[in-house]
Amino acid sequence: MRKPLLVLAFFSMSLSGCGQAPEAGSGAADHLTAADIKEEAAAPANQQNGSPIAVSASSGPKIAYVYDYGFRLAADHIPEVQRQQADLCEKQGPQVCRILEMQQNGGEGDYASGSLSLAVAAPRARAFGTQLVQIAGKADGQQISSSISGEDLSKQIVDTEARLRARTLLRDRLMEVLATRTGKVAELVEAERSVAQVNEEIDEARSWLAEMQGRVNFSRVNLTYQSGAPSSGGFLAPVRMAIGNVTSILGAIAAFLIMAATILIPLGLIAWAIKLAIGWVRRMKGPSAES
Repeated sequence: MRKPLLVLAFFSMSLSGCGQAPEAGSGAADHLTAADIKEEAAAPANQQNGSPIAVSASSGPKIAYVYDYGFRLAADHIPEVQRQQADLCEKQGPQVCRILEMQQNGGEGDYASGSLSLAVAAPRARAFGTQLVQIAGKADGQQISSSISGEDLSKQIVDTEARLRARTLLRDRLMEVLATRTGKVAELVEAERSVAQVNEEIDEARSWLAEMQGRVNFSRVNLTYQSGAPSSGGFLAPVRMAIGNVTSILGAIAAFLIMAATILIPLGLIAWAIKLAIGWVRRMKGPSAES
């Protein structure tokens, strides 16, 4: 902030010696202009015309909430529950609920998983989460986890607003100085670069402010799905393991027989053909030897 102002202050002071002879009192006017610019650099960034700039701190804390829900469902129920929850979001409209991400993974056997991420209007996020849980419950789903986390963005938003307004005020004053003065090309180019730098900072501040305000206005709701029951001990655990091993062994035996048949059948056919050829050659030699 100080660099562009100092550049223009130097630029303004240099104009007094690069034009025609000043009229009476014109040097004092140039001196006052340069001093005014320096005074603007030292003035508080949140004041204009003696009144403070209002920021959003008075509207209460700015907290970005994240809701996480985990469900255990049958593998074939996951796609349907996920679709119903996504449809419920879309029915609310983009001003209330938006789908951010939707994913589904089918595993081996009865195992499957999936996820769904939503952006829900903050005042309705908790009630909407209750509706999502009810949808999973109707499909014999079990809620296995839930959590709520929040990040207070109040100070960051206030600081960014103050920075944005200060940069906007500075940009307007720099543009006013450029519009009312002439000078060397190099000085004008340097002054325009300073204005461009301030504009970049304004765009960056606006982007950060919009991102943080969006996180406050729309809470993120993350849903995860998984199938299968948790591992447990007891009498039935070894039985389930043995049954699983038996099926694996039978599958390995079947695979071995298929590979053996694939290899042995062609080899058997080749050996049989060789045997027939040898027998035919011996029969042919037999009559020739008698003659």
